[in-house]
Amino acid sequence: KDADRLIAGYTICNDWSSRNLQREEMPLSLGPAKGKDFATSFGPYMVTPDELADAWDDEGKLQLSMTCHVNNKLISEGNTNDLYHSFPTMIERASMNANLVAGDYLGSGTVGTGCILELRPENTGGWIKKGDVVRLEVERLGTLENKIL
Repeated sequence: KDADRLIAGYTICNDWSSRNLQREEMPLSLGPAKGKDFATSFGPYMVTPDELADAWDDEGKLQLSMTCHVNNKLISEGNTNDLYHSFPTMIERASMNANLVAGDYLGSGTVGTGCILELRPENTGGWIKKGDVVRLEVERLGTLENKIL
């Protein structure tokens, strides 16, 4: 209840999913899988909820446009309103039978059309590889750019 009051801010996150490792862990695309504690990018800064007060719709969903470029080629466009659940609903679900504490980070998951697996690699120029530059831009949250080493 009132989970939205617990949000300190919003930022961009790229969790760098490794589909080859995911396939090894989840051969049927179902069931538990090993998580990773590395290779997650955040930034470039955190925007507080009051700075986005005018970006919410009547259904309680945040309205921010998003794009993803790989090597300066647009591969995805979306909007945070494409997320199935609202941010407060995500917090309520994540806190069921779990202790959340100040400073915990919760990722919303990928915005629709936001991942190469969903878009199909043959439509996006293939999987991300060494040397590629990935740029995520979210309206009012900035630009997060990383080069694959």
